[in-house]
Amino acid sequence: MTPTLDDLRRYAVARTLFAPTTLARAIEQLGFVQADPIRAPARAQDLILRHRVRNYRAGDLERRYARLPVEEDFFVNYGFMPRTVQRLMHPRTFRTQLSASHRKRAQAILDHMRDRRPLHPRKIEALFAHGKVTNAWGGSSNATTHLLDAMHYRGMLRVARRVSGTRLYAAQSYLPGAERDAGLDMLIDVLALTYSPLPLRTLHVLARRLALSAPQWRDGITGALRRAKERLGHARVGDTDWFWSAGEDPRSHGDLRADAVRLLTPFDPIVWDRERFELLWGWMYRFEAYTPPAKRKLGYYALPLLWHDRIVGWSNVRVESEKLVSDFGYVAGKAPKDAAFRQALEEELERMRQFLSLPLRRG
Repeated sequence: MTPTLDDLRRYAVARTLFAPTTLARAIEQLGFVQADPIRAPARAQDLILRHRVRNYRAGDLERRYARLPVEEDFFVNYGFMPRTVQRLMHPRTFRTQLSASHRKRAQAILDHMRDRRPLHPRKIEALFAHGKVTNAWGGSSNATTHLLDAMHYRGMLRVARRVSGTRLYAAQSYLPGAERDAGLDMLIDVLALTYSPLPLRTLHVLARRLALSAPQWRDGITGALRRAKERLGHARVGDTDWFWSAGEDPRSHGDLRADAVRLLTPFDPIVWDRERFELLWGWMYRFEAYTPPAKRKLGYYALPLLWHDRIVGWSNVRVESEKLVSDFGYVAGKAPKDAAFRQALEEELERMRQFLSLPLRRG
């Protein structure tokens, strides 16, 4: 039987809000955790993981990263992924090589870093002093930082750990990995694992972004998309073709955690795709951190508010004097009347306080 839009909505929520588990297992089950540096009230990766990891606290990923089988890298966006996924994309090869001067500088950094502990970018800059460059936004950036980013993306370095949010690098090299078609098929399966169910256009957009993840396989993406459409579960619901992980049945995911309210980051797999968001929940969510304040409708970093399988509104959450402050807006103009909603919302705010290690609310 063809799933309904209600089936797809429940499926989108239930399959990714699995029972909380260990940090390593949660990242394995998610496939990919998008990262973002904005703290409102915590970074996106922490806000994603707090729903899926037992007793998770903001910053746990950074504190435990070096001991996990996890890597930071660019997938379809920048983020964290199981090492098995990251290695599928390497060694990356490029049609455009680094300039001769950048190759010389990169080699000098690698020669210095081999067999040494991970180095802070400030230490590398003190040793090599490459000066300044113009960044993508027209401003001035440290040339060494810019080069380290390029070396990381090209697989010459890996992020060994972070200190106060700053990446510490170590030298890295990769052995030849999967063959092109097999590698692309596995990467598209990771996309389905993370973001199912996928509208057809979103599947195309994400698959095309694999040209950045694995530029050496750019020419194979069209064929990989064709195979994916045959391999993945799919159905036409209304006017939209939907795709999901092979072997899963969207109609069998109706068991949501009862009476739960969840505040989601804008980068959570449930809400990341704005087209899917509008199809499933019937209203347009906006990420407005880079929108001029006078033009914002939802707020600087509005967290979508999930109640059962409905996103009924949003909240802007901040910390003031060690207290959690939250402002809410609702699609219907007011909060659900159900007393269970009010109780569940307070429980979610208490979970947020614990996650942020704030003093617990009393009384």
